[in-house]
Amino acid sequence: MIDSALAGLMGVFTDVPPWQTTTLLIGASLAVALALEFLVLRGLLRLSKRTETKYDNILVSELRLPLVVTAALAGVFVLTQVESVRENVLFDPGQLQTFFGNPSLSVIVLAWAVAANRLVNRIVETVNDEHSRFDFAPVFSNVWTLVVVGGTVVVLLSVWGYSISPLLGAAGVAGIAVGFAARDTVANFFGGIALYFDDTYKIGDFVELDTGETGTVVKVGVRSTTLMMRDEVLVTVPNSVLNATRIINHSGPQRRRRLKVPIGVAYGTDIDAFEELALAIADEEALVLDSPKPRMRFRAFGDSALEYELLCWVGSPTRVKKAHHELNREIYKRLLDTGIEIPYPKRDVHVVSEESPDETAEPNHESGLTVSHDDATTGGA
Repeated sequence: MIDSALAGLMGVFTDVPPWQTTTLLIGASLAVALALEFLVLRGLLRLSKRTETKYDNILVSELRLPLVVTAALAGVFVLTQVESVRENVLFDPGQLQTFFGNPSLSVIVLAWAVAANRLVNRIVETVNDEHSRFDFAPVFSNVWTLVVVGGTVVVLLSVWGYSISPLLGAAGVAGIAVGFAARDTVANFFGGIALYFDDTYKIGDFVELDTGETGTVVKVGVRSTTLMMRDEVLVTVPNSVLNATRIINHSGPQRRRRLKVPIGVAYGTDIDAFEELALAIADEEALVLDSPKPRMRFRAFGDSALEYELLCWVGSPTRVKKAHHELNREIYKRLLDTGIEIPYPKRDVHVVSEESPDETAEPNHESGLTVSHDDATTGGA
C-alpha cells in the first residue's frame, strides 16, 4: 500500500521540471512542518495542559518533535525517489540515496525511536506516581528501552541495505554463550520481572527476609533490590534470591500494623482493674491508633503468671518497635505505682550438712551440699 501510494505520488511529478519538483516538495514539507508546529501542536499542548489528566499532555509533548521532523524531512526523502530529479542532478541515483534519502529516513527513525522510548517511560512513571501498587517503573522502563534500541538498530540496518539474517544467526549463538556466562544476571533479570508482576513489594514497603533482616525498599533494579535497614545501612539483595525466598511485606495490603504486647501479672490480681489500666496506657500513647481501639486478651494460666496480651495498632510497620518500647516502659511504671505484681520464676536452694540430711534432698558427694527440688514462685501459684 505504501509503495503504491509512493508510486502514485511520483507519477504527479513526471512532467514537472526538476527545479520545480525540488521547490514544491521541500517547500511543502517545510510548510507542513511549520503548520503542525504553530497551528496544531502548540494548540493541542495548551489544550492538554487544561485537562485533569497528565497523559494527553505527555502524548502531545513527546510526539511533537518526531511529527515536525517527519514533516520537514519527508520532502527530502520523497525528492530522492522522483525519477526526473534523479536524472538531472550531479549525483547518480545511488549517491543521491546515500547522501540524502537514507540520512533523512534515518533521522526520522531515530526521532520516532527516542519519542517512543520517552513516551512509554513517562507514562509508566506517571502511573507509578498515581497508583503506588503499580510500581513496575524500573524494570519495565529498562525492558522497553532495550526493545526500542534493538528495534531501532534493526530498522536502521534495513534502511542502509544491510541484511540482518547473518546478524540474527550470530546473535543466536552469542545469546547462548551470554546465557551460560551470565546466567546469574539473567536469573536476576527475570526474577525482578516476576517480583513485579507478582506484586511482591514496591518502593517504600517495609519487608522482612527469611533471615530475619528487615528494611525499607528504596530501589528496585534489573539485577537487584536495595533495602535501607533500620540502622541506615544499604543492603543489596539479588532479585533471583528474593524470588526464591520467603518475604514478609509488612506494608501490605495497608501500612498499619497490629502490635502485640505480652504482659504477665501475679495470680490474685484484680484482672478488671489491670485490664482497665493497660487499655488506658494504650489510649494515652501517641503512636497507637485510636481505631481500631486497643483491647486486652487473657491468653493462658501460666506457671507463675496470668498471661495477657495487649493488642493495638500503629500507623506504620517502622513504628512497631518504638511503640512496643514506649508501652513496655509505661506499663512497668504504672504496675509498680499501683502495686500490681509482675511475677518471675524463683528457685529455693537449701544447704544442709551431711550429718542431718533432709529427707527430700539429694546428697552432693563432691561438694558436701544438698540441693532440694522445691520450687517457689511469687504470686502464690
